[in-house]
Amino acid sequence: MEYAPEEYTRHYIVVALFKLMSAHEYEKISVTDIAEKAGVGRATFYRYFKRKEDVIEYYFAHNTREFLFEQRYYPRCRADYLKIARDVFEKFQKNKDCFKLIRRAHLEYLYLDFLNKKLVETFREEYPDQSLYQPYLFAGMIFNVSMAWLDDGCPGSAEKMAEMFVDSINLTV
Repeated sequence: MEYAPEEYTRHYIVVALFKLMSAHEYEKISVTDIAEKAGVGRATFYRYFKRKEDVIEYYFAHNTREFLFEQRYYPRCRADYLKIARDVFEKFQKNKDCFKLIRRAHLEYLYLDFLNKKLVETFREEYPDQSLYQPYLFAGMIFNVSMAWLDDGCPGSAEKMAEMFVDSINLTV
């Protein structure tokens, strides 16, 4: 996947924030600290982000764009749901260090907000006749299971997590 130059700048800012979060309390990190670590000016930071939390929200959106680019289909059967769930848990497990920093900073609500938004968008497109509340149910399940799994150090395989998740939503497709 090719990136535009502004995507590289955003990437540097994301990396800088997570590096700073690994060494300092989130509340004590300033925009100036992030900009300096990223090698950009404060004006450049504010060109792309209004606040520090926007950097984390961008991190979720960027990872999701890559994930959705890899999927390119809507699930139609249990095997499709298993593959998507496995991919989600693999991506989460691969990024667990960033999620630990997010959790340590008490910003995990940003992840839940992001899941809610993305699943509602997906359901409206793919399942317009379904309940408006169902995507929130799935988002809550993914969020809570992911956070508990993270707190345990993400033991076991993403495959097992996917099986548990798909079995618990009792898909009949």
